[in-house]
Amino acid sequence: MHITRFLHSGLMPALLGRGLLATAASDPCVQVAGLQFVDSADAIACQKSFPFNETLRQNVLSVISRVFDFYTFEDFYLNSPPPFQESTTNIRAEITRINSTHYATDYDFNRDLWDFTTQLNDGHTRWLPNCYNSYENILPAPVVILDKGIFIAPDSVELLNQLGSGFTAFFAAKKFNWQRLAGAKVLTIDGLPASAYIDNIARTVSGNYLDHNVRVNSVVSSYRIANTDFSQRVGDLAGQLFLTQTSLKFSLIPVSSTTPEFVDVPFVADFIGKAFTDGPSYWTNNCAANDQTNGVDLRSRISRVSRSRPRLTRAVLMDPAGQPKTAVDLPGPFLPTLSPTNGSTGVIKSFILPGNKTGVMFVGSFEGDFNQFPLDVGAAVKQFKASGVTNLLIDVTNNGGGYVCLGLFLHQFLAGTQAGFPGFQTTSRANPLAQKIVKAGIQQGHGISISIYAPDNWQFLNGTQMPLDFDYNDPSVPFIINGRNDPTSQRFEDMCPIPSVAIPTVPPFDLNKVAIIGNGNCASTCAIFTTVMFERHQTKIAVFGGNSSQSIQFKGTAGNQVIEWVELDTEIKTAGLKNDPLAPPDLLVNGDMRHNWRSAYSSFDESVPIAYVSEQPQYRFPYTAATYNNPQNLWLFAEKQIFG
Repeated sequence: MHITRFLHSGLMPALLGRGLLATAASDPCVQVAGLQFVDSADAIACQKSFPFNETLRQNVLSVISRVFDFYTFEDFYLNSPPPFQESTTNIRAEITRINSTHYATDYDFNRDLWDFTTQLNDGHTRWLPNCYNSYENILPAPVVILDKGIFIAPDSVELLNQLGSGFTAFFAAKKFNWQRLAGAKVLTIDGLPASAYIDNIARTVSGNYLDHNVRVNSVVSSYRIANTDFSQRVGDLAGQLFLTQTSLKFSLIPVSSTTPEFVDVPFVADFIGKAFTDGPSYWTNNCAANDQTNGVDLRSRISRVSRSRPRLTRAVLMDPAGQPKTAVDLPGPFLPTLSPTNGSTGVIKSFILPGNKTGVMFVGSFEGDFNQFPLDVGAAVKQFKASGVTNLLIDVTNNGGGYVCLGLFLHQFLAGTQAGFPGFQTTSRANPLAQKIVKAGIQQGHGISISIYAPDNWQFLNGTQMPLDFDYNDPSVPFIINGRNDPTSQRFEDMCPIPSVAIPTVPPFDLNKVAIIGNGNCASTCAIFTTVMFERHQTKIAVFGGNSSQSIQFKGTAGNQVIEWVELDTEIKTAGLKNDPLAPPDLLVNGDMRHNWRSAYSSFDESVPIAYVSEQPQYRFPYTAATYNNPQNLWLFAEKQIFG
């Protein structure tokens, strides 16, 4: 039965009536309803008031299991290659385990799924249950790793005061003075040496990136661009989307003291979901599937096939932890004081450093206005050249990716058209249902306006567009990983629209004088861009932060395209295959099982996805108290260290 009919047929209330919701008299959701900031224990009690339901388990696991059929990296996890061994997982065995585990509550079931998919360490491929992502846990003690040790972020007061009077009033009512902790040196956390606890969070909570030390940088606070503004992440230790902890014990030395002391710091749960008044309305508004949860059959919405341009494919990381949904700007004292160049109103912020030798392009993401991005790049480079700039510093700190074609554009603009195709060879997984989707689309004449799988979205390796009737999954290509034959599609390339600015024939800067800096939290399209610059041009790359005793990659999650559950379900329905035995059902709950749909292959070895090629920066630098939250100070330091 279609989910909309399910919701309105009376079956959902009947399901809830069979024990999914707490009785009104014992409803802990009433206590937190209508409040923005609440005790984490009270919010968890609300979320744990929904008993486990076997019907929902079978529905969710059926969707997740069949989405994994499309996941390009599944068989790599059986024995993840070094240095990524920490992610080794038997995905199918984990699903079987979860299917047979006894759970008291729906929360416990979803937490197990959350932990399992998080610890794959691929932010492209995760179970995201909106029911349990409706609060975020915030600790008023974000940590940073600096050259002199581990500290509570010195700017935490300026940073967290932006969360408003409700946040500060919550702690005032508890008589907890969190402000005095700012800048304190941290000795232990939860009974472990501070660095060991950070490693544990990187191993169990952060997820998103294959490389452990890149995840260490995700645990701590750092600057970024959020949307189009300078911002600061609180980090995965102090900002967690799935509520599990109510407090965290520190031993630390406050700034005003030389004596260690023990402090039990409480978390606060910040409500970011849809308003509710009690348990039933919490479930209806945040947990039950709605008309946006599942896909649609586009054949009823598009009357003719358009071949005007390829779909704007995206490879983007969703940051499910460490960044409060309430806007947290980079505090004013730490914003750049230099005047921005032209082309700095969007996701790119560009500046010319004193002396006019070095231009900085802070590429915060590859999202935003698709057509404006190339114009902004062109405007900044034009001003750089007019000002006599000879060095280019590209900052990709906390860049979560975005439109694949914008990453390819930036590489091509910097390398010139003479560099050839600006991306990588790519494949999708040729599982039996994927093969049926391509064939059905060809038979029905589906083109780029209606289907991601449509052949005319892609081009052959010689740069020509695939015809609408070319079946790139027939024949499929054997691909043996960890002893398993996992057939892929034939190799193809991205096909991108003509950009809104002319691409130079030759590089606008000597590529030996171009450098990339960041913290390794460079995901998806960002990872593709940095990797192609490194592999094709030996571009200098510097990574800041991390554990100085461990190696670190310069890139994070490196797939080549992400598909959300609703997009995959739309592909299946539009192909007319929803009733196929291999097709997943509609979700009965409000969630998303996203997955990496395409892999990009290294220029060094075109048999290996770039995600599994260990590529480390030429430069490593620790953060200091002057650079962890001050982009301009960091750029000036990097200019001196890299360009001399």
